[in-house]
Amino acid sequence: MQEKGTISIHTENIFPIIKKFLYSDHEIFLRELVSNGVDATQKLQKLAQLGEYKGELGDLKVTVTLDKEAKTITVSDNGIGMTAEEIKKYINQIAFSGATEFIEKYKDKGEDKQIIGHFGLGFYSSFMVAGKVEINTLSRQEGAQPARWECDGSTQFEITDGSRTERGTDVILHINEDSEEFLEPYRLRGILEKYCRFLPAPLFFIDGEKGEEGKEKEPEQINDPNPLWTKAPAELKDEDYLKFYKELYPYAPDPLFWIHLNVDYPFNLTGVLYFPKLKNDFEVQKNKIQLYSRQVFITDEVKDVVPEFLQLLHGVIDSPDIPLNVSRSFLQADSNVKKINSHITKKVADKLGELYKSDRKAYEEKWDDIGLFVKYGMISEDKFYDRAKDFALLKNTEGKYFTLNETKEQAQANQTDKDGNVVLLYTNDAAKQDAYIQAAKKRSYDVLELDTVIDSHFINMLEQKLEKTSLKRVDSDTIDKLIDKDEKKESVLNDKEKEKVKEVFDKAINNKSYTVQVEPMATDEMPVSVTMPEFMRRMKDMSMAGGGGMQMFGNFPDNYTVAVNANHSITGKILKETDEAKQKELAKLAFDLARLQQNMLQGAELTAFIQRSVDLAAK
Repeated sequence: MQEKGTISIHTENIFPIIKKFLYSDHEIFLRELVSNGVDATQKLQKLAQLGEYKGELGDLKVTVTLDKEAKTITVSDNGIGMTAEEIKKYINQIAFSGATEFIEKYKDKGEDKQIIGHFGLGFYSSFMVAGKVEINTLSRQEGAQPARWECDGSTQFEITDGSRTERGTDVILHINEDSEEFLEPYRLRGILEKYCRFLPAPLFFIDGEKGEEGKEKEPEQINDPNPLWTKAPAELKDEDYLKFYKELYPYAPDPLFWIHLNVDYPFNLTGVLYFPKLKNDFEVQKNKIQLYSRQVFITDEVKDVVPEFLQLLHGVIDSPDIPLNVSRSFLQADSNVKKINSHITKKVADKLGELYKSDRKAYEEKWDDIGLFVKYGMISEDKFYDRAKDFALLKNTEGKYFTLNETKEQAQANQTDKDGNVVLLYTNDAAKQDAYIQAAKKRSYDVLELDTVIDSHFINMLEQKLEKTSLKRVDSDTIDKLIDKDEKKESVLNDKEKEKVKEVFDKAINNKSYTVQVEPMATDEMPVSVTMPEFMRRMKDMSMAGGGGMQMFGNFPDNYTVAVNANHSITGKILKETDEAKQKELAKLAFDLARLQQNMLQGAELTAFIQRSVDLAAK
């Protein structure tokens, strides 16, 4: 048998288009051919189950053979095979009869990854790297004759009698000079491990070079056909999940816990998502979830399939409802992708809620590792907030954990201001703000620790969500003004004396960034406090955290309030001092002590303060 054919002149552009559109992703030719081989074995298995194939199945497998000397890569399977008529139907007609329409449809689209997969073009990705492609095949049909197809990437093809004696198909690629990188064993093995390590049929790689003593090298199995996510959760133990995690991420510490996804309606979705131990930042955390379609790797950029906050998770998602080659616009518009996105969010929330309810103590122990992730989700997804508000925790400076409701209920009795607002105090640096925390504790006020990179955004969100509740940083004002209960304190100084103290401090400080206020406070409060208003502090915190539109506040000059305690003995001493130089020296010392509390004295100013303190002690 010999048959030659010429394709319509309109279709001669088909190969340049394949090469142009997929130029940046040449390596996927191997994924496409191996996937076709796996499909052929699975179809045969299905026919046998239906009773339509009576022969022996044998060990169904796909083999990739490299012959560097002959400059060929051969992808072989022992699946259903094809007759000459089927070659014409599936290889020639599908690819070429629709080619004109295809070219018209896609010539202006610029959707580089949408092309392969349309009109059976997966096979034609071969021509990105090969100058000539041969198919040798023998159909599983009884009495079928082997057939051979050959094409050099032009509009010419040839079908002749084949030489294959066993059921299945060989696709032989004669590699172009400009694609000889694919003749390196490490390069081929790398592609197979990237895309095919979990394919559902055994995959072998044979490096055609002779081994020691001139012996043929043994076939090397590349894949695990039954990865963990394809198994029923009831079959698996914790050590199985941890072992699989180590296969995916060899150098990562053990995950905190995981979720096994298994949905078959209204879409198909399997997978395992792991909660890693998050550092207090988002760097190098993303692109750790791998997306598969029928166990074939697609990408680790899952932006449209998984909500942004869930991209901090690790693991695998597999859905046949996501085609192998898709464009970004397809993902954004596809209804199945949107359903998968929502389902994963719900499953994650359900898992966290279940952990919280079943063992709150163990959940609290994990909170420092997962809190950043949960807060991020609450900020970015309203639906997640609605579910997470019952298991999101806030930690106080004593290391105790409370839900949002518990925090508010606990604060209501003692931390409600004159307008009926509950004021939650927080610190973003407990060591630096310790003096202010101690002042709050003297009033039996609770202070929360909110010190992660997104807490400035989280605080704003809480104020929007929690009724009649405000959050104030513990050092943003004097303690009595932080929670203003309209309790007037008597001052031991009259107005004239207050004015005199203000004048002394203004001269001692001599800096327009500091506004001096003299006010009555408890005698055990510090003589001087330096504070920055909550609004300004929050804007600066958000600017440092990269809040959209907030960068401008990072450049604003700092403005502080210097609160002088009118009732403190040091203030009285300053007022009574008749020597103006000593008066100024005492005021500067009290001011610098307040700045020292805020870690605001550094470099030359700190050295000068220490020297003045030594001199004062020596006197």
